[in-house]
Amino acid sequence: MATTSHPSTGAIGPTRVLGLIVGVCLAATGCSSAGDSARPSAAPSGGTGRPSASAPGPRQAYYAGFAVGKRLFEDGGKGSAVREVNSGCVRRSLTAKPTAVVDLDRGAWVLGCKQGSGNGTPNPPSGPVTRREPDADLLHRFGSWARKSEVADSARHLTGVTLVHLDAGEYDVELTTTYTAGADGPGVRRPARDFARWWDGDDGDGTAWNLVVADTDGRRLAARDLHSQEESS
Repeated sequence: MATTSHPSTGAIGPTRVLGLIVGVCLAATGCSSAGDSARPSAAPSGGTGRPSASAPGPRQAYYAGFAVGKRLFEDGGKGSAVREVNSGCVRRSLTAKPTAVVDLDRGAWVLGCKQGSGNGTPNPPSGPVTRREPDADLLHRFGSWARKSEVADSARHLTGVTLVHLDAGEYDVELTTTYTAGADGPGVRRPARDFARWWDGDDGDGTAWNLVVADTDGRRLAARDLHSQEESS
């Protein structure tokens, strides 16, 4: 069978060779630095290597807290600032509204409240402020006490205890329960009441302020101040 001979590049001519090379390069999109720059980057926006500073949850909670702190400063001056920095903002976070915004990042809300009450300029966090630390030992010890103190039903509804660090020295205690979203009434508040009875006030290296009862998905059902007998929802 006859074969068809293919012309060599030398027979094509330099102009056509250049045209072929350019065409191949365009098809591969990789012969120039422009092709490299067109590739999507895996780095977060801003190129910082950290989550974008627009992190909606912490920033939204921060600015809500900052607005509250600012009003407190305008109403009470420097004396108010001292009170709020020394546990005031943490206590307020228990009842601050709207709850859904505060609970986006309670630590960020507290940070904003403290900075606002100090009449400073806003300095929102670039990421989450709240740090959660599950504590299986507290759950076990409370369960042992509850069974001996005839409040075993409260222990049966508890599935986890978490220390919710709001800043370097202050935290909440969160009780995860078997209750579902929307549950209310004395039964929901009973675990918090009994846990507060058991809590001996030895907060370790920091200070525990609020006791939060959460449903199976971690949403707040009820809360109380560990340093008083008041409850809130």
